[in-house]
Amino acid sequence: MTQTTPEATVRRQRAQVKVRTLRTDRWWLTPLLTFLGLSAFLIYGVWAIFDTSYYVPASEYIAPFSSPCLATSCPEGARFLGLAPFGDWYALPPGLLILGLPGGFRLTCYYYRKSYYRSFWLAPAACAVQEPHGKYTGETRFPLIFQNIHRYFFYAALLIGSVLTYDAILALVHKPLGLGSWILALNVVLIWGYTLGCHSCRHITAGRLNHFSRHPLRYRAWTFVSKLNAKHQPLAWASMFSVMGADLYVRLVAKGIIAFPYA
Repeated sequence: MTQTTPEATVRRQRAQVKVRTLRTDRWWLTPLLTFLGLSAFLIYGVWAIFDTSYYVPASEYIAPFSSPCLATSCPEGARFLGLAPFGDWYALPPGLLILGLPGGFRLTCYYYRKSYYRSFWLAPAACAVQEPHGKYTGETRFPLIFQNIHRYFFYAALLIGSVLTYDAILALVHKPLGLGSWILALNVVLIWGYTLGCHSCRHITAGRLNHFSRHPLRYRAWTFVSKLNAKHQPLAWASMFSVMGADLYVRLVAKGIIAFPYA
C-alpha cells in the first residue's frame, strides 16, 4: 500500500500566499487593462447586435458582427449568397443568430480564458498575489468543463472566417478604392492569423505525429501554425479590435456619419 506523504499532499494543492501580495510592481495594471478592454468589446458587441445599420448597398459593405446575414429581415443585398434559412425567426436581430459561433470560439480560447479568469474572477489576478477563492477545481466541473469544446468551435471559426473573407473580397471587387474595403480586408488577415494560430489548429495539423519526417506537408503546416501560435496573444487582441473597428466603420458609413468619396 502506497502512503501519501505530507509533502505530496501540499504539492497537489494550489500555492497559498498568506499575504495579499508578494509583488512590489504595479501587478494590478495588466488585469485592469484587460478588464477594460474585454468589457469594451462586450458592451460594443451587445450594442452592435441590436443596431440595424449594418449594410451599405452602394459599397457592398456588411458589418462583421452581422455576417453572415441569413434572415428574411436582412436587406436583400446583405443576405449571404441570397439565402435566408432562418426566416424571421422570432424577430431576433440577424447578428444574434450567428453570435454563438465566433463568440464561443473566443470565449473558450486558451488565451482568453487566462485573461478573463485573471481580470474578471481574480483567479488569481497575477502570480504571487493572494487567491481570493476558497477552493480550486480547475476546469473539471460544471460549468467550466464546457471549456473543452473549444476544439469544436475552431471549425465554426473557420466557417465565419471564410464568410468574412467572402465579404471582404466582394467589397474589394465592388469598390477597390474604398477605405472600407481595405479595412475589411485587414480585419480578415488578422482574423485568420488569430484563428490559425489557435492551439487546437496546431494540434490538428501535426500534434499527434511521432515522426515529422514521414509527413513533410503536415510538418510544414505545423511549423507555420506554430509561428502564429507564438503570437497568439497579440493576434487575439489585434483581431478583437480590428473586427470591432471594421464593424463600427461600416455602421458609421451606413448611418451617413462617415461620408466622403472613398468611404
